[in-house]
This record gives sequence, C-alpha cells and structure tokens, in this order.
Amino acid sequence: MSDPRHDTLGDRLRLLGTQMPAPTLPAAEIRRRADRRRHRRHALGATAACTAAALCLALPSVLHSPGPRHGAAPTDTSSVPASPHPPAGFTVTSTRTSPIGAGAVAKILASCLGQDASNFHAVIAVRAPVATQDTDGVVIAVNSARQYVQCETKGHKGTSMSVPPTFINDRLWGTGHLIEFFDSFSEPAHGEQTLSLGAGHYTPDVAKITISYGDNPTQYPALMADGAFVYTAALSGPERNSPSPYVHAYNAAGQEIYNQQTEPTTKQ
Repeated sequence: MSDPRHDTLGDRLRLLGTQMPAPTLPAAEIRRRADRRRHRRHALGATAACTAAALCLALPSVLHSPGPRHGAAPTDTSSVPASPHPPAGFTVTSTRTSPIGAGAVAKILASCLGQDASNFHAVIAVRAPVATQDTDGVVIAVNSARQYVQCETKGHKGTSMSVPPTFINDRLWGTGHLIEFFDSFSEPAHGEQTLSLGAGHYTPDVAKITISYGDNPTQYPALMADGAFVYTAALSGPERNSPSPYVHAYNAAGQEIYNQQTEPTTKQ
C-alpha cells in the first residue's frame, strides 16, 4: 500500500485514467500549492504517529439532501467545552461556520473547475471560523457520476489541492469502507491561531460524523450533506504543535462504527 504522504504527482496522474486533465498553472500558484501540500504532509505525519505502528498504516490528512448548505443559517458545531487537557496548550476556539451565497459559490466553482464547473452542483459551501492568507472556506460539489470535488475558497476564488480536482474520489478509505477521506490541512491564521479544515465522503450506513482533536476527547459534529462531510475549526496555540483531527462515524442507533484514531486506513 502506498503512503499518501509520499505520493508524487506522477503517481497520482497514473491513477487517474480518463479523469479531467490538469490545468496549466502559473509558477506562483504552483509554489502556493506546494506550500499547502507541505502543511498537509505535516498533518498527515502527525496523524500517522498517533496510534501503534501495527495500526497506523497510512492515516490521512481528512445520502441525499434537498440542497447545498450555502442557504443555511450560520452553524456552530461545538458540542461541549474543550477538555482541560488539550495537547501542547492547544484549544479549539471555534467551529462556527457561515453559509456562502449561491452567487459566490458559482464563481468559486468556475475558478476552481473551469469549463467543468457546469457539471457540478454544490452540496456544502461554508466559510471557516478563521481565515488564513489563502483560505476562508470550502465548497464541496458533486456531479451526476457521483464524483466529488473539494474547492478551498478565498473570497470568490476557488482552488483545489488535488490535480485534477476529482483525484479525491476513491483515494483513501477508512476501515470498513464507511468513510473516504478527501483533502485535509492546517494553515496558520493571525496571531497564534491555526485553521484546521478537511472533508470526505460517507456511505449510507453512517448517520453522524464527529471530529476530535489530538488527545482531547471532545467531539465536534461535522457538516454532512449528500454523502459529503466537512469539518473546520480555529485552533489556538503554536502551529507546529497543531493537534491532529480524527474522524468518528456513528450509525442511526448511535453506535460508533468507525474511529480514525484507533483504526487504520487503506488505499483503494
């Protein structure tokens, strides 16, 4: 099984078959994406180090609804106050999101996907609780073939960490094939704040998804719609000690059926 932290662009493109061709990017944008991938690899490495070596094989970065989340009211996904024992002085200061309007979503998808934007419709579109130099939210969209894309936002502009954006499909699954991981990353915000953001896909067996951070047992509900989930949080403390996010999945009876912190992931 290959390690997603060491996948090269060539390896990715060989896996893609006939998916959308990669766009031509200016040098500045290539450098910016490389910086963000380094943040992503750092987050992946911290996650992989969390459990016993026998279980940590390759932990990732990280239904139908009437419409995308961009028409909903602002959402605070906080559940209970943070544990008094967060790792390395880190605390989750906010998980509050706000909806992105339909007009902005259209511009975000157009800049992220180009001519293919018309083939996708947004299922989740929210601003994060804190903004960084490059990111203030995320849009998850899907097409008629049930291919997902994840476009990070900054204002009305959208970009994807994956080349092409549909590379996230069937890339990395958790034990039991219940949770698929898309892109996840952490980036420094103003002060000693860090933005943690990730997304993925869930199967119909999953009724609820929550996220915990580091050794803090507090779990925060993820946003879920049309088979996609998103989590985002503002964390306080030095970015180099940023806690890893862990995905937890529950069935309709409230039973935990997947725990990323203790169960390995497998590459498709």
